[in-house]
Amino acid sequence: MSEAKPPLVSIITVCYNAADALTHTLESVAQQTYPHIQHVIVDGASTDHTPEVIKRFPHVCFYSEPDEGIYDAMNKGLSYAYGDYVLFLNAGDTLHAPDTLQKIFEQLPEGDVYYGDVMMVDAWYRPLGLRSEITPHKLPANLHWKSLRFGMLVSHQAFIVRRSIAPHYDLSHPYSSDIDWVIRCLKRARKVVHTQQIIAHFQIGGFSYKNRLPSLIDRFKVFRKHYGLLPTIGAHIYIALRAALFRLRKGKY
Repeated sequence: MSEAKPPLVSIITVCYNAADALTHTLESVAQQTYPHIQHVIVDGASTDHTPEVIKRFPHVCFYSEPDEGIYDAMNKGLSYAYGDYVLFLNAGDTLHAPDTLQKIFEQLPEGDVYYGDVMMVDAWYRPLGLRSEITPHKLPANLHWKSLRFGMLVSHQAFIVRRSIAPHYDLSHPYSSDIDWVIRCLKRARKVVHTQQIIAHFQIGGFSYKNRLPSLIDRFKVFRKHYGLLPTIGAHIYIALRAALFRLRKGKY
């Protein structure tokens, strides 16, 4: 990196009644060999043993209060963050290896956005495969905001952005505001760096997965806003055909 002072990374974790999953995330961040980290936990006033878990990690910035949903909590996390870069890891998500952030911020050129792949894991944290291999979403060699017109090609957990260009989440998109946020970040970015590495482990069954149909409808609205109606219709036809061909090749038909 060209900066004299190593950049501070704010990792933001939002949670609600997910103490056991949160433990995995906290331990993953605490094990990082890169020392310049602020870990922000935004808890929606959980009624489980989340406060007891947090006490084991005294350097965490912990905020617990009611919120208006996941994206409102993420906006609170952005407000509490003071790092040069931000990364969102939800409860249950983990960084790939102890030296993940060190490899990015000590070995790669300075960027406004860093992105990479994620390892998909099940509820017991058993690896299922790389997202770019087990889903139709292929990770592009050169990520641009227009790349996402064909779907969420990069995982939220593998997308590190300079805080100064990171907007707040648009709460008018209650199910797909993360896609909207990534697009807006990329629109503002001057230099996007492909890390060529696995950044995080993503536990399947999250918010969008549990709200599949509303998420698809909301995603269409996001794409229409950024890319226009007709291009969005054409892109969704392509997405549907791509998904069908992918399943066919995997022998799921």
